[in-house]
Amino acid sequence: MSVQSALYDEISAMLVDSDLFNHLPSAELRTAAHYFSITNLAADEVIFHEGEIGNFMCIVHEGSVHVIKTNQNENQVEVVKLGQGRAFGEMAVLDGERRSATCKAAEDSVVLTLSKDALDQMLEEHPRMAARIIRAIAVSLSRRLRMAVGQLVDYID
Repeated sequence: MSVQSALYDEISAMLVDSDLFNHLPSAELRTAAHYFSITNLAADEVIFHEGEIGNFMCIVHEGSVHVIKTNQNENQVEVVKLGQGRAFGEMAVLDGERRSATCKAAEDSVVLTLSKDALDQMLEEHPRMAARIIRAIAVSLSRRLRMAVGQLVDYID
């Protein structure tokens, strides 16, 4: 087995552990693995800053990631801490707009990364698989939006 093939097997296994893609057939995960990369992060390493133009998303494989927003008083507030299998940065891979939060490693961590360019390439080379991945991202974002709206309603009198 080549080093490249072993890497794709490793990435494919990591994708199975992800909440976002674990429903995809193993053959598709193996193909999708070609478009992802593995990134090792040190504790407190910033992955991206709020307001930056975004062009990739990540999935936590090991460790955890802080998601931090700046509030109206310019204070940094931790919104959530994401653990294994959780995705973040998905909006940027779809729309390429500015980041809505800062993300940084809470501890030494390993993440899978999918760039907007890689997703575009996947759309060209494997459109059905890419459509399933985009749909999974959209469903995940939709669920989070519904949860956020539900939490906001709790603050309204």
